[in-house]
Amino acid sequence: MVNHVWGLLAHPNVELKQIKSENESVSHLYTHHVLLMALIPVVSAFIGTTQLGWLSGQGQAIRLDMFTAFYTAVAFYLLMLAGVAIMGKVIHWMARRYESRPSLHLCMVFAGYVATPMFLSGLVALYPVVWLCLFVGVIGLAYSGYLLYLGIPHFLNIDRKEGFIFSSSTLAMGILLLELLLGLTVLLWGYGSWLF
Repeated sequence: MVNHVWGLLAHPNVELKQIKSENESVSHLYTHHVLLMALIPVVSAFIGTTQLGWLSGQGQAIRLDMFTAFYTAVAFYLLMLAGVAIMGKVIHWMARRYESRPSLHLCMVFAGYVATPMFLSGLVALYPVVWLCLFVGVIGLAYSGYLLYLGIPHFLNIDRKEGFIFSSSTLAMGILLLELLLGLTVLLWGYGSWLF
């Protein structure tokens, strides 16, 4: 797992080719990568919201109690796991017109590794300042988009121009899914004390 994380950051083109050649199963991906990487933003947000609280621009901190934060963290974690699976299915669905359409499991593996920078950006939730979390989240999203643009042509065996169009469409759908997840996350973390 750590080798792929470092490889995706240090030499992503080579690492994406290696990931494709390994023919990893979805269960292996989840148990050795996604389940662990998705814990980074969850644990960080749990610690940040229970110890410091969400810091608003007015200096007020909205702190969650342990009970509320725990159930909110579980829901947040499940949403992220589902998000990876949904993006894998979106990539598989969008690739239906290509002769070299990759299998669903390969699309899900690809989606799981492309999400790595976004998982890592969740570390910033240890210090939950809204503008800081958004800034670092945008950086994580941009790098995930970069991995998508690098990997799609190789995973689908298509040229770079067509890969750019496919990646742009996939990224747009991913951003819509991310906005939905972020909206649910804001409801969970920001207003969790009222929900539970």
